[in-house]
Amino acid sequence: MRAHLVIECGKRGSVCLKGRSTMKGGSEMKTFLVSFLMLCTAMSVQAAGLDEMLRSLGGTPKGSQSSSDDGTTAAGLKEALAVGTENAVRSLSKPDGYFGNELVKILMPEKLREVGDVLRKVGYERQVDEFVLSMNRAAEKAAPQAASIFGDAIREMTFDDARKILSGGDTAATDFFREKTHDRLYAAFKPVISSSMDKVGTTKSYKDLIGKYESLPFMGSQSFDLDHYVTNKALDGLFLVVGQEEKKIRTDPAARVTDLLKSVFGGK
Repeated sequence: MRAHLVIECGKRGSVCLKGRSTMKGGSEMKTFLVSFLMLCTAMSVQAAGLDEMLRSLGGTPKGSQSSSDDGTTAAGLKEALAVGTENAVRSLSKPDGYFGNELVKILMPEKLREVGDVLRKVGYERQVDEFVLSMNRAAEKAAPQAASIFGDAIREMTFDDARKILSGGDTAATDFFREKTHDRLYAAFKPVISSSMDKVGTTKSYKDLIGKYESLPFMGSQSFDLDHYVTNKALDGLFLVVGQEEKKIRTDPAARVTDLLKSVFGGK
């Protein structure tokens, strides 16, 4: 077979044939041309399908939408925690933040409650009240220490942490904070509380009260780590208020003060 044939394929599989062939072998040539045209047509269809697929995806790689959603969720949760912890720290740091809130007010230690009751009955009610007030003032003085520690915990939070918190209970984030920050908070609070109680005379008042109690007939000696007690009570109150703030954001639309919070928590 002799043939002079030029085959040009354009865009979208368009085909242009130029040339001629001899009659000899003409059937073979027809078969070849038909097969070639079918191949070009298939390639064109595949190319069109690929274009449509890319347009439908908007050029977005597979999985990137999920990554974007995860990023928005994590950012929204971190913003919620920042808002909640900031509100909690602010409310407890102000005068009467602890003392004026019956839910977190630091009372006479249970071990010493009998001491307080006895002293009130024998004319030392004012001293007992001042002692209780001074413990709460020390906690209020220490509360601002929590801000930076909570901030560090939020920055260190992983996507997995965020998903667990978002799908958890009403205080899942507070539980996360308790686990991640309690020891650091204790270490930061205790020296501030100890120093504050020394300055305002809490420790001296405590020793005076205990001395008065022990001087009464039939009353035994008392020993108590006051700094440890006030620090733990201050942290219990802090986590309780953080938990309240978390519940507000999860359940109260008015507490979602930014668009991101509304986006992440609005559907919950």
